[in-house]
Amino acid sequence: MKFITGSGLLDQRPVVGDIRVPGDKSISHRSIMFGSLAKGETNIKGFLEGEDALATLAAFRAMGVIIEGPEDGRVVVHGVGMNGLKEPKDSLYLGNSGTSMRLLVGLLAGQNFSVTLTGDNSLSSRPMGRVVEPLRLMGANIEMTSNGRPPITINGGASLQGIDYLLPMASAQVKSCVLLAGMYAEGQTSTTEPAPTRDHTERMLAGMGYHLTRNGACSCLSGGGELTASTIDIPADISSAAFFMVAASIVPHSDLTLRHVGVNPTRTGVIQILELMGANLSLSNEKIVGGEPVADIRVQYAPLTGIDIPEALVPLAIDEFPVLFIAAACAKGTTVLTGAEELRVKESDRIQAMVDGLVALGIQAKGTPDGAIIEGGCLGSGYEKVEIQSQDDHRIAMAFAVASLQSAAKIVIHECDNVATSFPNFAALACSVGFQLKED
Repeated sequence: MKFITGSGLLDQRPVVGDIRVPGDKSISHRSIMFGSLAKGETNIKGFLEGEDALATLAAFRAMGVIIEGPEDGRVVVHGVGMNGLKEPKDSLYLGNSGTSMRLLVGLLAGQNFSVTLTGDNSLSSRPMGRVVEPLRLMGANIEMTSNGRPPITINGGASLQGIDYLLPMASAQVKSCVLLAGMYAEGQTSTTEPAPTRDHTERMLAGMGYHLTRNGACSCLSGGGELTASTIDIPADISSAAFFMVAASIVPHSDLTLRHVGVNPTRTGVIQILELMGANLSLSNEKIVGGEPVADIRVQYAPLTGIDIPEALVPLAIDEFPVLFIAAACAKGTTVLTGAEELRVKESDRIQAMVDGLVALGIQAKGTPDGAIIEGGCLGSGYEKVEIQSQDDHRIAMAFAVASLQSAAKIVIHECDNVATSFPNFAALACSVGFQLKED
């Protein structure tokens, strides 16, 4: 599937509307995982019915958990308790979902049965050594390919021991993987991260009754605890909202409101970065829902200026950088990103994929080992049509759909099937607020 866009500059329409984007992908994954391990019935609303979260749901069904739905974002999980999972008949296929695989490796490391985790071509090319290494230190028996890629086989019956793990790089997936294994380990397990990362795992574990302590960069729990079923209201995903934040920021006369967006402080780097660039954003109706802060976000057009992105904000916006590259390309001056080497091992090498696409649109952009240097300019100037390869990466595809709003050229974005992993109704919702976008 591909996206075909109009020329935003030739027929420019402001981005206007009042919308709610789909539920948070990170929280959707964890709601199924923790609901399955809890005792009792967990009721979930706002569940993201995208392919990644559905892969997690299918994996737990394959391990004997009864799950009703999803239907209009509502799911009921009949938890089996911490030790109630059953050995699946076949390997667990996780599609394109790195979160599913990296968290499941930790959760399954302490089970009594063996299981193999597989994925699509993209997931099978992603490094898994950073989650497998600490699990092996805990005593897990795990096999993967010689170059540290999936498939991954977790051999059951291992006796895990708690560890104090200092993460070599900021990663919520690695932190969560170790903590989930720690629930099945003897003694205490702690993680210390070099910079803050999203804390949905810690919030939900605590909210479902698992004793966990947090002290600055350190999270700590002991094995042998239990989870209690609860009601989980999943906020709209700020990573999905980010595409619309940038869209409204770069098109004159735009005025867009995004409802019930998760504004967990470990995820709001995109807001802070856009504000540093001069964006006009305001938050209202702020409240706490199920332990997670949410708010309505209003975005009005304002001219953007290039900045040196503070490295402290990088882990707080790691998934939003593809569309932030578009904001940088539409800003006046130069934007410099450093400290973002993790972007090179996502669904694609996101630094290279974005730089290649921006260069194809006539923007001066250069990748560096841990970031990029982008000079703002006119997108698509001198071209009638520009072809973009999204590398089967949903966020690259959606980012260049946003770029089309300020492009003099029409843009054809290839390999867009994986947009369904995180944002199944993206094209329709985008068109409802002013995009010129069709699927082919």
